[in-house]
Amino acid sequence: MNAAPDCGPLAGLRVIDLGQVYLGPYCGLMFALMGAEVIKVEPPGGDSIRGIAGGRENPAAMMLNSSKQSVTLDLGSEGGRSALLALADSADVLIENFRPGTMEKLGLGWETLCARNPRLVMGSGKGYAADSVYRDAPAMDFPIQALTGLMSVTGFPDGPPVKCGAAITDFLGGIHLFGGIMAALHARGATGRGDFVQIAMQDVTHHALASNIASYLLAPDGFADRAGNSQAVLKVAPYDLFPARDGQVAIMCLNDRHWQQLTRAMGRPDLAEDPELAAGPARCARRAQVDGWVTAWTSSQTRAEIFAALSSAHVPGAPVRTLAEVVSDDDMRARGMIHDLPHPDLGTVPVPGLPMRFAAHPQVAPIPAPTVGADTARILAALEQDLPSAQSKDTY
Repeated sequence: MNAAPDCGPLAGLRVIDLGQVYLGPYCGLMFALMGAEVIKVEPPGGDSIRGIAGGRENPAAMMLNSSKQSVTLDLGSEGGRSALLALADSADVLIENFRPGTMEKLGLGWETLCARNPRLVMGSGKGYAADSVYRDAPAMDFPIQALTGLMSVTGFPDGPPVKCGAAITDFLGGIHLFGGIMAALHARGATGRGDFVQIAMQDVTHHALASNIASYLLAPDGFADRAGNSQAVLKVAPYDLFPARDGQVAIMCLNDRHWQQLTRAMGRPDLAEDPELAAGPARCARRAQVDGWVTAWTSSQTRAEIFAALSSAHVPGAPVRTLAEVVSDDDMRARGMIHDLPHPDLGTVPVPGLPMRFAAHPQVAPIPAPTVGADTARILAALEQDLPSAQSKDTY
């Protein structure tokens, strides 16, 4: 049986995860890695993310569904809906991120579920808020990045807007949905009643633009949307990628103290003592010259050598690493943040661990994600008393 060990801080909670693609499943994953019993409910063919890798099993599905159980239900059938209602009756939390109105059309909306199980907390993640004029527009990470302005501040000044390489709005949505559900569970402890928690990807993304929006408000006429790897918002330098012998490194001097420390690490006390370079705005005015000095230093060393020097000097910076380097990181494995889990078709998949640490609870390693519907018979058998007696298991 694929289930998180009963030792995490959320042990004892039952979560029904109707999530699709990234937002909902990531919210459910955090519950699973903290010890909750998470039952992933998928259509008979599985969540669409499973087959998005060109006919092969998608490793992302294994990453997001580890430590969960899988039940397949056809929610378009009476039997499937009845089974889902019975699961919801037994649950503390239900997560969904279907298109707006889908749960209501199925007869599985909040009013219905709450009337049956008043203690249930239902978490709903959407692209746009229920009271937004964009409510019914199809939404996924890419268009949300466009509409929210996230793309407008990503890229180089002489190029078009560019999306973030990661599906950032999906995962921001999952994190906020988890936080909202946890707040509702806390309130339930006092009131005895659940709640309906809703988040919109558009809304949670807005907060990530705080420094960009602040810069625009301070100087709307001179605001530069995109600055590549440099800094368009704060008047700081150096702040960019610099060449090393074996790749590139990111270096940022967020304040004048960082600049002093960097110049000493570079072996350039003359720059540290130059009063015309002491303040950030002055260095920004001579950015090309400043970057040239830093480049002369970095280009003669490896990324590891530069990283060590920066760390020793307390200057923010790090090597630019490839995904191949990231997934093979020994430090991440030693700290339980990457686990190589077996998969029948993919061999092994590097699956992330839980980013949170609890002093009172041991870290729980993830368990391989279940195959589609692996737990259907067992879980529904335990609910048979709540299902119509004449219903056949083939109608789920």
